[in-house]
Amino acid sequence: MRGYQDVFGSGRKLGQRIEEKMKEKQSHKLSVAPMMDWTDRHCRVFHRQMTQRAMLYTEMVTAPAIVYGPKPRLLDYSPQEHPVALQLGGADPSELSQAVRLAQPWGYDEINLNCGCPSDRVQSGCFGAILMERPELVATCVRAMQGETGVPVTVKCRIGVDDQDPEDILPRFIDAIATAGVRHVIIHARKAWLQGLSPKENREIPPLDHDLVLRMKQRFPELTLCINGGITTLDQAKGFLDKGLDGVMIGRAAYHDPASILIGADALWGESHAPDPVAVAHAMRPYIADHLAAGGRLHQITRHMLGLFTGRPGARSWRRVLSERASRDGAGLEVLDLALEQVTSQAA
Repeated sequence: MRGYQDVFGSGRKLGQRIEEKMKEKQSHKLSVAPMMDWTDRHCRVFHRQMTQRAMLYTEMVTAPAIVYGPKPRLLDYSPQEHPVALQLGGADPSELSQAVRLAQPWGYDEINLNCGCPSDRVQSGCFGAILMERPELVATCVRAMQGETGVPVTVKCRIGVDDQDPEDILPRFIDAIATAGVRHVIIHARKAWLQGLSPKENREIPPLDHDLVLRMKQRFPELTLCINGGITTLDQAKGFLDKGLDGVMIGRAAYHDPASILIGADALWGESHAPDPVAVAHAMRPYIADHLAAGGRLHQITRHMLGLFTGRPGARSWRRVLSERASRDGAGLEVLDLALEQVTSQAA
């Protein structure tokens, strides 16, 4: 017969696992989408000044790049970025599992498989959105990835590609990866047209079908389902959460007007962290100073900060100073200070 301590210990461990699962699910109430050339490590540190809770994603990194390339350059990030997810691109189960294994020492909170990017380069490698046509291969890939990590392996997908019927393919795709053990899916609520549309057009032209994603949540209530695509305000995000979705991922709006999306976002978790944009700019100073001391250039960070004061007095002058001066040789914190003066003087 098991003793009291055994029973109590098992109950405590069960409680810890339930609490961990709840935190894992809640961390995705709001996330910033992975965006090539945008959501690099400097961008993520900047975004983290505005929200302590939203999940941040890396740019997509291909599995072969990690296996054969410079791992620190591809995988290094700042501890303050947590919670942060690594997004991988690939379609070879062996390569993906090796990439996950090699990335383990970096301690990402989640590994995400890209099944949504429609670019020609991605298609030529037979991964990204084209994987919507091969759900069983995706299932094999995620099984291989799960074998190399204890953190969640998630999938970001479209509702279908080309002539596929989303009402048919999306539930079959979700079922296949759920059977393989995926518990969290982020759905970009547009088709990807691999023939005839550019990547930019694929972000704008295919019609949105948010209702289909809502129906998927009803069909797969046990999964963490998050919606992406065409969401531009925090109020919209709250609306989707109220309708039963587990999370909302926002991309370009969070990049171009980060204050309106991310400042105040922690209220979704019942927290009051909501710094003023001027305070956010000041909070970046130590990070910028360290970057410059290590030989980095100012514009590598400030290019992500151009939208901080969007819609506020002095926003145009802020952007002008940073755009014109931050890329100059030797540019330092004095450029940031000058840009801030344009904002504070007009707000006075």
